[in-house]
Amino acid sequence: MRLVVQRVRHASVVVGGREVGSIGTGLLVLAGTTHGDSETDVRVLAEKLVNLRVFPDADGKMNRSLLDIGGQLLLVSQFTLYGSVMRGNRPSFTGAGDPVEAARLLDRLETEIQDRGVHVAGGEFGASMEVSLLNDGPVTLILESVSGKLR
Repeated sequence: MRLVVQRVRHASVVVGGREVGSIGTGLLVLAGTTHGDSETDVRVLAEKLVNLRVFPDADGKMNRSLLDIGGQLLLVSQFTLYGSVMRGNRPSFTGAGDPVEAARLLDRLETEIQDRGVHVAGGEFGASMEVSLLNDGPVTLILESVSGKLR
């Protein structure tokens, strides 16, 4: 499972002209799955996300987590994170996970994050979405779990 994580002042997602999710200060997480992703990957990434110290403390150092600041998380599915352009100019998405399994794993990720005390808003799986954000920093990280181990 691969995540692109951005620290934001606010973020929202719109589907068909209707806002389906929005947050204030927190993390925007674009999430993609691949073949072989598991519940273990979900748990590892949920734990990392809620404890990731990317928010400034009183001295301006990145030393506080979502839990520390009472931040929120906007979770948006994005199968294109497993797109490959190694051959030709048109991306291949054969590395992306099965849509049914991907939807299940992303639902589990949302639940795991909420169970750890963070409010989660989301997009709409499989929909064409418009994502708006104000990146804070900018701070952008890529997290990936393979077989329950962070890479």
